[in-house]
Amino acid sequence: MGTSLTRTIEFRALHRFYRPEWTEAHNREVFGPLSEPPGHTHDYRCAVTVSGPVDAEMAMVVDLPLLDRILQDEVLVPFDGKHLNLDVPAFAYGRALPTCEAIAAYVYPRVAARLPGGVLLERVRIMEDPTLYADCTGIP
Repeated sequence: MGTSLTRTIEFRALHRFYRPEWTEAHNREVFGPLSEPPGHTHDYRCAVTVSGPVDAEMAMVVDLPLLDRILQDEVLVPFDGKHLNLDVPAFAYGRALPTCEAIAAYVYPRVAARLPGGVLLERVRIMEDPTLYADCTGIP
């Protein structure tokens, strides 16, 4: 029987929605105050759901300290306390906007690649606040 486990972590980061190829006026028209420098801060939550068989000896889907190390390396180190546009090359100005959707899609393959055999990554959820979140399931 397959079982799922979800671990949620929190990080604080700053981002700005801004396209350098557009004029300031066009950025303001499209993104409103989200385009203003230096950007704005969110207290994000990242929920990662994994699934697989429960190991009979450990009674776990995945070793929780291992999952915590993966989330530390792949989420907290690159994002916590950072300006996403300035500190994460994938979200540099002129590249992908650091939306919830883009952050979830960025995190998903990095976490999936580090999970042990037999453990599947079902979902990465990035929440900007209680009313806005995006899920990446790895399915195009």
